[in-house]
Amino acid sequence: MSNISLSDVPGPLALRFGAVVRHLREEQGWSQEEFAEYADLNRGYIGEIERGGSMPSLGTVGKLALALGLRPSLLISRFEHLSME
Repeated sequence: MSNISLSDVPGPLALRFGAVVRHLREEQGWSQEEFAEYADLNRGYIGEIERGGSMPSLGTVGKLALALGLRPSLLISRFEHLSME
């Protein structure tokens, strides 16, 4: 069995998910503040997600997707696509 801590596992995943969120936000031409308002989230939390400092809950994924005009499954699919590269 490896010595990988569970707290180490989300790091790369969170970084990739954050990159997808940032890319989609920038495609819309929104600032983090605008996106946070549309998603009903705190701007600081949006920044934390985009930097990979936080892995959002399923509820937050739903808010992000709704703000972006996507189904949550499509947002996750974009993340999965990036993760496979």
